[in-house]
Amino acid sequence: MSEQKNPERPEPEGPDEAVPAQREDTGEAIATRRGMFGANNGGDTTGYGGLVRTVRLPGAAQRPYGGPRGTDDGYGEFDEVADELEGALDEQGLVPENVIEKTVVDRDELTFHIERGRLPAVARILRDDPALRFELCTGVSGVHFPGDKGRELHAVYHLRSITHNRLIRLEVSAPDTDPHVPSLVEVYPTNDWHERETYDFFGIVFDGHPALTRIMMPDDWQGFPQRKDYPLGGIPVEYKGAQIPAPDQRRSYS
Repeated sequence: MSEQKNPERPEPEGPDEAVPAQREDTGEAIATRRGMFGANNGGDTTGYGGLVRTVRLPGAAQRPYGGPRGTDDGYGEFDEVADELEGALDEQGLVPENVIEKTVVDRDELTFHIERGRLPAVARILRDDPALRFELCTGVSGVHFPGDKGRELHAVYHLRSITHNRLIRLEVSAPDTDPHVPSLVEVYPTNDWHERETYDFFGIVFDGHPALTRIMMPDDWQGFPQRKDYPLGGIPVEYKGAQIPAPDQRRSYS
């Protein structure tokens, strides 16, 4: 049977069209990664030990931000959301420049980087303001950038407006030495479980959480397994009498 093609989905024109768009050589370089997964203790068994790439965080976007349903001058839905948020902050007596550290538009997605102490206030505004109405937070994800000095830990919140059919992200950062971020459980109750999982894997302490305990790992587990500086090795596995060593004890191809 021959493969049926979808007339509404254009076929790739060449090899460059078949892969995701690469981030431009801009933004903030925070590290140089070697190998497929950044292993530097002989544990890279992928065969890509010679791979070298720069780890970059996208930089702040410039107006107009654009977005869906944009106009000829570049003004779009992202600008509408930013304008409404900045206006609502002004009404609350907050200076937008002191609350929003930077606004990023990357891969057609809008992210507000928020000063971590102001996170609950911003979340309430985004939820309650009639022009914004981001009623749903689908969770918080943790990220660890050891090379991002002074802000190694990042918490990323995905917000959706059912009223206006919009999707944005909030992002806050904290240093390894002070891994505290205010909890959003009072604003978005479903974050109860998501904050516990992020704490469990990344060690981000969500101040004000009603019961911040481990959710996946044993209560007495040492360390946070999803941090980049967590040891790559694992527990040796025995299968039908054969011993499989931990990843960092296997043969290295680099």
